[in-house]
Amino acid sequence: MRLIIALLAGSLFGAGLLISGMTDTTKVQGWLDVFGNWDPTLAFVMGGAILPMLVAWRLTIGRKALTGDDFPPPARPEVDQRLIVGSVLFGMGWGLAGLCPGPAMASLTYGGLGGLVFLIAMVAGMFMAPALGAQLDRAANAA
Repeated sequence: MRLIIALLAGSLFGAGLLISGMTDTTKVQGWLDVFGNWDPTLAFVMGGAILPMLVAWRLTIGRKALTGDDFPPPARPEVDQRLIVGSVLFGMGWGLAGLCPGPAMASLTYGGLGGLVFLIAMVAGMFMAPALGAQLDRAANAA
């Protein structure tokens, strides 16, 4: 059951990325080019993702997932150094490559060697993130 749900959710997510144009790196970079040829259409994609999730997270309170598991708790609400540094790094990578993790996975089918290199770099960053986060925490505690 869990694999079927994962397959359906992943397929729906991939279709959403494709239909919304999130797999088109020039569209994403056009959104970030606020001082040039700015493309505001990505705001509708973001709104179309954020607003339903706000409702969905509220609906999960006190309920179980279809698999019977508990839903994960909401992310921490505080803005700290780790969140800021991670957000800046994520935004820089997104702006430079025009890909975030979902489209990066999809780019394996159309992105050629460049897509593969981006995916390898992204996975390496994911493995390095806990160690870098621990260093930020030590630096913050020492200050």
